[in-house]
Amino acid sequence: MRITGALFAIAAVALAGATDPAHATSEPDASVAIDSALASPDRPEADQAQDERRKARELLEFAGIEPGMRVLDAFAASGYYTELLSRIVGPAGEVIAYNNPAYARFAAKGIEARYANDRLPNVQQITVDVDKLELPPRSLDAVIFVMSFHDLYWRPSDGSWVPTDPLQMLRKLHAALKVGGVVIVQDHVAVPGGDAAKVVDTLHRIDPEVVRRDFKAAGFALEAESPMLAHPEDDHTKGVFDPAVRGRTDQFVFKFRRPGP
Repeated sequence: MRITGALFAIAAVALAGATDPAHATSEPDASVAIDSALASPDRPEADQAQDERRKARELLEFAGIEPGMRVLDAFAASGYYTELLSRIVGPAGEVIAYNNPAYARFAAKGIEARYANDRLPNVQQITVDVDKLELPPRSLDAVIFVMSFHDLYWRPSDGSWVPTDPLQMLRKLHAALKVGGVVIVQDHVAVPGGDAAKVVDTLHRIDPEVVRRDFKAAGFALEAESPMLAHPEDDHTKGVFDPAVRGRTDQFVFKFRRPGP
């Protein structure tokens, strides 16, 4: 076939884009992987029913999760996001589903169903308290906290939860992340000020400024934030399980990056 004039120019541009590394990008692959994960017929129906409310696609795109990554789902509970991460990173990647014993007890039935018959073979489950959590240095590409960072401040009086040190956790993650690795935090907005532990104990919310402060102290840089889950009509003085706001709380989404070296 003879290619002339404008057709030749179009063909040349297309070929250059396909072969020139300067034009190569992983973004289409990541987008396709996210769409494929969400559309998987093997996902539980209960998970699929939550996708729109959770803005799962938007959150995963904001996080920059790609095939081949090694990602930690912090306080993963029964693993809604763990499963999506598993499907996105694929067989060349790995997901760590981290729970402390209290989270694991709370989500025991969901955890058992999620991992039955080795259905997510690239997921490693780790269940220990924060002070015993050990992660290889510079081994992670990303970490996500979905409605769970506030629990680092939880101090229940019934002894069901071993108190944790937020900065200890963040320093462990800082050491475990590769240079340039990210931490995503999605959580319920609290009224500014007040004692963080008391606010968490009564409302299960956290002041976004507390989160910014903690990550800065641990050596992270705030790179971006998103209003994707903002609900300004939310009454920040109500507990997140109050029927008046449950499922519709005002939530912040931050992306922190581990700078070099």
